[in-house]
Amino acid sequence: MNDTPILIVDDEEDIRDLLVYNLQKAGYVVEAASNGMECLQKIKTIKPRLIILDIMMPEMDGVEVCQQIKSDPKNNNILICFLTARSEDYSQIAALEAGGDDYVTKPIKPKVLISRINAILRRSNKESIATVNEGIHIDHDKYVVNKDENEIILPKKEFELLSLLMSKTNHVFRRDEILRAVWGTEIIVGDRTIDVHIRKLRSKLGGNYISTIKGVGYKFKN
Repeated sequence: MNDTPILIVDDEEDIRDLLVYNLQKAGYVVEAASNGMECLQKIKTIKPRLIILDIMMPEMDGVEVCQQIKSDPKNNNILICFLTARSEDYSQIAALEAGGDDYVTKPIKPKVLISRINAILRRSNKESIATVNEGIHIDHDKYVVNKDENEIILPKKEFELLSLLMSKTNHVFRRDEILRAVWGTEIIVGDRTIDVHIRKLRSKLGGNYISTIKGVGYKFKN
């Protein structure tokens, strides 16, 4: 029995009912919301591990909902999978840059969607271990970074990028390797995305922890 809580947010009742039925059948604990405002209210009480989020909704679209969720550090552990009829590249880019973890286009068979959900959860459910190096402590279970006993709040992608670099100190991670590990193979992002996240990490960590290997990638120095 899988007791992972999932919140489905879609303004179409038949889609909500179909997803609730199939996910409950797969063993998940499922709640549903019909719009963005209801979603934002529900996450305060049910603490979902994953939100399946539509984009085209009245009043507040899915991208706006995602941005609001991700703007609160308390929600760092919430995964967001967009499920939408919009297949344009710009919609996908906007959704993923807002903090989405996956982007799935409708229609999709329930069994295929459940496989995608299982894959998202497997990727995120890393062992509860702490990574410690040069006074920086990462607790993957609590999603917390501490440097010299001071807590640093990192958005999800910055946290994952730092975790990757610190997993093998002095190892040079190639740019394509970083993209696959942090953003996934189906996500369209440019090289500048990595550079921006590295710059933000350097600003927050201070010091010279992260080295640039020109034309190759980055490494975290021991």
